Formats: sequence, structure tokens, C-alpha cells
Amino acid sequence: MQLNGETIVVDKSEKFSTLVRIGYFSRAILYSVLGLIALTSAGRIGEGTNGIFQAIREFPLGTAILWLMVVGLLAYALFRFASTALDVEHHGTDSTGWATRIGHAGSAIGHLALAYSAYKFATSGSDNGGGAEEAASGVLAVEFGGIVLGLLGIAFFATAVFQAKKGITGSFMNRISHRAPSQTRWIGGAGYLARAVVFLIIGWSLFKAGFMSGGSDQIKTLGDAVASLAGEGIVFTLVAIGILAFGLFSLVLARYRIIPDLGAEGRVPSFRA
Repeated sequence: MQLNGETIVVDKSEKFSTLVRIGYFSRAILYSVLGLIALTSAGRIGEGTNGIFQAIREFPLGTAILWLMVVGLLAYALFRFASTALDVEHHGTDSTGWATRIGHAGSAIGHLALAYSAYKFATSGSDNGGGAEEAASGVLAVEFGGIVLGLLGIAFFATAVFQAKKGITGSFMNRISHRAPSQTRWIGGAGYLARAVVFLIIGWSLFKAGFMSGGSDQIKTLGDAVASLAGEGIVFTLVAIGILAFGLFSLVLARYRIIPDLGAEGRVPSFRA
């Protein structure tokens, strides 16, 4: 790469770091928009994920924002799939590492469904079929599909536990530069706790659809999970604030997350929480 006439070598570690930071920035967009919609558009949030995308579509430049979300959600989903298959976040191969990586696979699937819904709203103004329901119907149609959904629900349960633990202990700070804003610990903690609640709801919907013959219409995506709390008063408000906080926290991660170099010595970094 040329800069001011000088040749700059960009190694694989730098490219990897850039990809990871783009993934976190995409996640920041998703959670910030969801939190704002939940706090400011009570009618829309009652419609679940479709209500969120419809509200965004009605914003000034709403279609452009939807297309931005399509790109960002796809990028984040691919990053999470890479985390599962290639361990690009260096979680390792012990029981804790594999539990985290399996949870990332569930997150990737959920974000693909959200990207599809955003795409439908950007191109046609609606998503009558429901991306998550269509995907779940396809899984249920194959042999052992119910088991797959049920196991995915269990993976979300496990991930919710890890999210809550991070929020309470603040262990996530082990992977963040000391130059990050001083409020990062509390913003991230609130975000992780809210995310744990949402993941429990998503996990339960998958568990019911897979193991309790609940049907694909039981599946909840991120927006649907938040919407299901709309009648819960202070609980809904706190979760919505926490989701917005997680969006801001993800923006901090995009800048200050410590990302290990790619090397031949192994994948688990010394700063692992």
C-alpha cells in the first residue's frame, strides 16, 4: 500500500484486526438502533422486529439506513461464523471456549435473519414472511430439525449465563485497552446483563419450537425478544436502556478492544478472561 510515496506493508494481523473492529462497529449500529426504537417508539416495538424496521424505514433517509444495517448485520454474522469455525477471537478449544464459540454460531444465525428482514424492508417495505420463521420452518422440515433448533436454544441459554457473568464480574475489561473511557465497565456491564435477558428469551423460543412442538412462529429474533417484554413495565425499560448501552459499548470495543496478533504459537491469548 502506498501512502505519501512510501510503501507500507499491511500484514495479515492488521487485516484481521480491521475485520474484527468492523464487526464490532456493525454490532454497535444494530444494538443502538434497537435500544433507541424500544425507548422512543412504543407502538413499533409492540410489533417486534418488523415494527423496528418499519420505524427505521419511516425515518429521514430510512431506506439508506436499512441498507447500511443489511451490510453491517451480514458482516457481523460472517464474523461470528468465523469465530465459531476458525476461532478468530481466540477462545480456545476447552469446554469454556467451545461453549462460547457455539453461542457465536447461534448469534450468527440470528443476525443473518435480521439482515434478511432489513433487506426485505429496504426493497419492498415489508417482511410478511418473517426471516427467522422462514429459516426455522426450513430447519423443522428436515429430519432431526427439531433437535437442531432445541440444541440451539440450549446454546443460547448457556450464552446468556456467560453474558450475565461478564456483566456482574466485569471480566470483559481484560480484553479492553486501559485507554478506553472510564465509564466502559458500567456501560458494558449494563449491556451484558440486558443481553443475557434477551438471549434467555430467544433460547426459550428455540427450545419450545424444537423440543415442545411449538412451531416456527414461536421463534423470536433480537427485536421480538425485546418486544415480548413491552408489557413488563420497569423491566422493559431497563432492558431497553441496557440494549442501548450495549450498542455504545460495542462502539467502544470497535476502537479499544485488545485483539491478539495472528501467530504460529497458538490461538489462546495470554489476556484471556
